[in-house]
Amino acid sequence: MSGPEQPRRSGLRDPQRAVRGLGAATLTLEALVLLLAIQPIRVVGGDLGGTAIGAVVALAVVAVVLAGLIRRPWAWNAGTVLQGLLMLSGLLHWSLLVLGVIFALVWGYALHVRRVILG
Repeated sequence: MSGPEQPRRSGLRDPQRAVRGLGAATLTLEALVLLLAIQPIRVVGGDLGGTAIGAVVALAVVAVVLAGLIRRPWAWNAGTVLQGLLMLSGLLHWSLLVLGVIFALVWGYALHVRRVILG
């Protein structure tokens, strides 16, 4: 009995919506963590200047905007670029590199889930 291979079903009612929700939640959480991390980094780490704070706020705003635009296919690629920019901001303060690596791993997992569910 070898018939045409059926596409894998995820069991989700609306897989597109579920994947978009995962991407939006990931980006929103990233924005929240970035904004909440400013003060502890300043207190513990010291040298977080105005440029670094501006970069963190800008990255958080971009993350929120991308979370709202996650329906667009290019937003997933832009989210990947955002992770690279966050890691690059590690040049301003080492803790931003740590956050960048953590969120790059989380984003990579979200991309993996997207690929598995949507094919």
